[in-house]
Amino acid sequence: MSVWLNSETYHPILIEDETEPIRVLMLSKACVVGIYQRKLEEIARRDVDLMALVPPTWKDERGSVALERAYTRGYQLETTRIALNGHFHLHFYPEFTRYLREFKPHIVHIDEEPYNLATWHAMYHARRAGVKTLFFSWQNIYRDYPPPFQWGEQWVLKHIDYAVTGTSSAARIWREKGYKGPLHVIPQFGVDPDLFIPAASRPERPFTVGYFGRFVSEKGLDDLLEALERLEDGHWQLRLIGSGPQKDELKNHARQLGIEDRVQFIDMLPSTQMPDQYQALDAFVLPSRTRPNWKEQFGRVLIEAMSSGVPVIGSDSGAISDVIGHAGLIFPEGDVLALSRHLAELQSNPDWRQWLGEQGRARVLAHFTHTSIAQQTVAVYREMIMPR
Repeated sequence: MSVWLNSETYHPILIEDETEPIRVLMLSKACVVGIYQRKLEEIARRDVDLMALVPPTWKDERGSVALERAYTRGYQLETTRIALNGHFHLHFYPEFTRYLREFKPHIVHIDEEPYNLATWHAMYHARRAGVKTLFFSWQNIYRDYPPPFQWGEQWVLKHIDYAVTGTSSAARIWREKGYKGPLHVIPQFGVDPDLFIPAASRPERPFTVGYFGRFVSEKGLDDLLEALERLEDGHWQLRLIGSGPQKDELKNHARQLGIEDRVQFIDMLPSTQMPDQYQALDAFVLPSRTRPNWKEQFGRVLIEAMSSGVPVIGSDSGAISDVIGHAGLIFPEGDVLALSRHLAELQSNPDWRQWLGEQGRARVLAHFTHTSIAQQTVAVYREMIMPR
């Protein structure tokens, strides 16, 4: 029998047998997205008794994203009421304590940033119950928050048992902010390479470029429109799937450039329909632009495209270069001419497109599958419950 007692808690948690499944209660609004749930299935396959708590919907600048129950084998996916939905810093889950009391986890995995109320609320109650905690963070810019967020963040950094960050740049931020505990770099989600697969054939069509995600200024979509307009070969089309406050502005910009007949806007689709959308592309572009309070944190759409055998082009904002590696093309953010040159090169050279697509899929298989990420996550869980 191994026993561990989290400092300043009230009740020790007993692990009766080293081979006993680890009980993990995960709090994650991100897991309303169906394809993200594949990671949860993979975690549960590794001797983890997992309960994932998600809200019925999550609201952001794209609108309301409803829970998709797509991959639910081997673990419990429970919906729970959310307070202040849509408020990134202030939302929390009022019923969390009931699930904590009934499920009796060994670990609470808080899929939230340490400066959010949802993290403070869950961590406070988990510690009172003698349960170890970890948070996940994408934050890759050093930001000083006003009270009470600054106070809450420092309390979390002092008392959390483990930190997981999506990138090494995010890890550096929390070390700079004073976090001294154990930390591991693991992307939040991977992809299922059996779901996101290359197209079996390419039907006759114009050179087809895609972007899927939020329509907001920091994503640099106006740069993409201008880069495409500069192509000498006008036999192309652009598919933009998503939503956001910049949609009307982008439509007007396409009209002003005289390319509106080649730009297709498609509303958000269920995540399970997205593999087919990637297969309809010849190139995928993520032209993000850094802002004072944001730079690209990962770019999950990149690994979905790469897994699908689609060559990718990304700006050098944030983590994009690290994600793509040598398996795609990088341009200086905001450089429309450089982006246009990359697009022209891909448009004119189908063999190079195929080679880059193969390189991208190989990189995903090596680094970014749900299986790999689940393995690393479970290794963190096991490290957390080892007696020290």
